[in-house]
Amino acid sequence: MNNSNPQLPFIPHSRLALGAGAAEAISDVISSGFIAEGAVARKFEQSFADYFDVRHAVVTNSGTSALHLSLLALGVGPQDEVIIPSFVCGALLNAVSYTGATPVLADICPGSYNIDAADVKNRISDRTRAVIVPHLFGLAADLDALLALGVPIIEDCAHAVGSEYRRRPVGTFGIAAIYSFYATKVITTGEGGMVVSNSADIAARIRDLKTYDQKDEYNIRFNYKLTDFQAALGLDQLQQLRSAIRRRKSIAERYTRSFEHLDLSLPLYDTGHIYYRYVVGLSTNASPWIQALTRRGIGSQRPVYLPLHRQMNRRECPVSESAWRNSLSIPIYPSLSDEEVTRIIDAVLDTAAEKA
Repeated sequence: MNNSNPQLPFIPHSRLALGAGAAEAISDVISSGFIAEGAVARKFEQSFADYFDVRHAVVTNSGTSALHLSLLALGVGPQDEVIIPSFVCGALLNAVSYTGATPVLADICPGSYNIDAADVKNRISDRTRAVIVPHLFGLAADLDALLALGVPIIEDCAHAVGSEYRRRPVGTFGIAAIYSFYATKVITTGEGGMVVSNSADIAARIRDLKTYDQKDEYNIRFNYKLTDFQAALGLDQLQQLRSAIRRRKSIAERYTRSFEHLDLSLPLYDTGHIYYRYVVGLSTNASPWIQALTRRGIGSQRPVYLPLHRQMNRRECPVSESAWRNSLSIPIYPSLSDEEVTRIIDAVLDTAAEKA
């Protein structure tokens, strides 16, 4: 089962997947003569809100901007604390820091990689204004336990467009939710983001803050708009979402069947899991596995580049530390062919045998 044939093309960890209608959608925007944020962006917002059955959706130029504006809309400022998990990218840390608030790191659950509600409870203080809850790798966090804490929840759905919790779309449980449409995300607009909320007040504040021009009164506002180019791409991607999720789940099923006999911790099964990433837990450091899979023509990586407790030189998140050292993400995206999936499976099996 050796996959190290140098004539076979390298399979990257992530690969852009655009629908056949993407070029036509962008061409239509060019033909319209209006390419800034306008009618197409409004249509994307409404379509997104309708798709996920929320009242309000506001596009932004990135997921980080969406998170920043959500915190500001909640009134978060320098005297406040915001609880975030350590096992995430730096965007959460940046968004909290932009407001002047203090980020408080919480650990994760070992099975799901999602923020641990019990650890969050221990870190709540009278200064806590919000908890940011990522649904990591496409699996919903334990929202029942988190909502029971009585602190406003901002759902981070950057990995979870189309994920469900108790048969209901994630992003519809907290006071607000944010999405990222970066190039490798579930839906892409190249760069871009979205805030959704059932609160008209929250949505109105975000819409006011995201653009600074043509305002009667001066307040600090931002240039966080999304172009109609990007919105057209997002609309096309939204139309492909159901089929893309079906393909992700199909690939995940093949992986799980192939790896269930190995000494690996496989992703938790849940009908609402969309498998933005297929992350396995190893009994050893992930680096040798990454190197071995690269030799076999397969891109893989740690699913989080560097957890926040390491970036901040802290030590209080032992589960996050273990996950960072020992977790491995292998390719899973809709444009993978069946033959490529077979190559990835064979490469993982060969590497497991090599490391045994």
